[in-house]
Amino acid sequence: MLLIRELSIALDANQKDSLHRAVAARLHCPVGALRGLDVFRQAVDSRKKSDVHFVYHVLAELETPQDEARILSMHIAGVEDYRAKTPQPPPLRRNSTFRPVIAGFGPAGIFAALELARAGLKPIVLERGEAIEARQTAINAFHQSKKLNPESNIQFGEGGAGTFSDGKLNTGIKDPLCRFVIETFAAHGAPSEIRVNAKPHIGTDRLGAVIQSMRRRITALGGEVVFGARLDDVILANNAVHGVVYSQNGHTIEMETDTLLLCIGHSARDTVAQLHRRGVMMAQKAFSIGARIEHPRVWIDDAQYGKFAGHHALGAADYKLACHPPHGRGAYTFCMCPGGTVVCAASEEGGVVVNGMSAFARDAENSNAALLVGVDPAMEGGDVLAGFALQRRIEQSAFAAGGGSYAAPAQLVGDFLDCKPSTRLGCVRPSCSTGVALGNLSAILPDSVQKTMREALPMMSQKLAPFARKEAVLTAPETRSSSPVRILRDACCQSNISGLIPCGEGAGYAGGIVSAAVDGIRCAWQVIADHTVHII
Repeated sequence: MLLIRELSIALDANQKDSLHRAVAARLHCPVGALRGLDVFRQAVDSRKKSDVHFVYHVLAELETPQDEARILSMHIAGVEDYRAKTPQPPPLRRNSTFRPVIAGFGPAGIFAALELARAGLKPIVLERGEAIEARQTAINAFHQSKKLNPESNIQFGEGGAGTFSDGKLNTGIKDPLCRFVIETFAAHGAPSEIRVNAKPHIGTDRLGAVIQSMRRRITALGGEVVFGARLDDVILANNAVHGVVYSQNGHTIEMETDTLLLCIGHSARDTVAQLHRRGVMMAQKAFSIGARIEHPRVWIDDAQYGKFAGHHALGAADYKLACHPPHGRGAYTFCMCPGGTVVCAASEEGGVVVNGMSAFARDAENSNAALLVGVDPAMEGGDVLAGFALQRRIEQSAFAAGGGSYAAPAQLVGDFLDCKPSTRLGCVRPSCSTGVALGNLSAILPDSVQKTMREALPMMSQKLAPFARKEAVLTAPETRSSSPVRILRDACCQSNISGLIPCGEGAGYAGGIVSAAVDGIRCAWQVIADHTVHII
């Protein structure tokens, strides 16, 4: 099998015919010599607005291995030998009689449970939130009545925080398991396009059904998922896990186990605080704070695609921006949602935090992204949980500034740059699910964050013209792009407590759906290989 990279194809071209001709031309062979052709990756190249086109990476098979060897011997640029390199799980060596327990059913927990179940270990998952159906009902009720369920919301519940975002699967890590994660999602009903898109996404409207399918597979293999089960404590003896304590329906339940995978997500502050009190080693970790910036989708499409904006072959345009103002910390955009909406993602009463969300079609009126500034929690003091305290103060200030109704504070970009409160909207209609309260974000965001954002906005607009337009809307605060704490672990993914395995984004080892899923798999494999110590 040959991998042919960087094939440029016009937007209006017939994909199949054009790719066959382009591959044949690259390989200096007739089209008829191609036995098979599969798209490996598809991306949009919009660097030149006068020539927006697709770029493909393609897998090609010739008539015989000798033909492929001959092509490879020619050392053609962009042509290489391809063999799938998906790592395989280790042989099952675990000899414990206890079922492993997983706390959290987000991406890390789901994929860890799936791997443990495939190995025959019958994991038990404790998820503090509800199953998708009940969780959706709780979220709808919150948007309508502004009554928050602290245990089942956009942060907590089946699928984790990513269930109600965009389902973005692009990642910066290069682990070969990334491909396996994508293929697993597709096998459970995710759109087939995720297999080839350079920036794949499932969409909030489709991700729930995919996760339900994965849960059914886990239970079919002997695993168990317990909803409404909040991890309250870990039973320890001789510096090792001997069991867990969890709450469900007002009851406290103890369960014996020697292995606990912590896949708790970045918002389980109470769980992390309890683990800290129990002596689990952890450290402060840099994180980011900022706001969601929202523009009409057509502004971004026009800026990115030029005369090709609105072309039937193109979806809503995205962007990724970064800069380092001379007098501030680095600023960057994150979790960009083309054709999406801003959502209130609160998980604690009396606090407001926002996030972005898109359906698969990405056809909403606006596009939004987080505009973030790096924060060093060490500046808040030596307490390892200082980052959580800073997040909470900002979110509580936002709640008060929004009138105590979970409306999110908002300000026009022009007013933000001029350091004056906004009193009325311009042409951009904010999409926040619980509404917005116009005012001044200076009452919410730290001075250093505001200063860097004000310097970054015009710098970013040099790369994306409409970015700092005065009518654009900033909605705040965005405080939970990642955890401000890392729960320390060794090369076998084990903490200083034997049998306790910190995993995924909440433990500080991932930054999105795919990287969290990969970490979940890697941690599960450590359990399967019996690299953890059992003292019970």
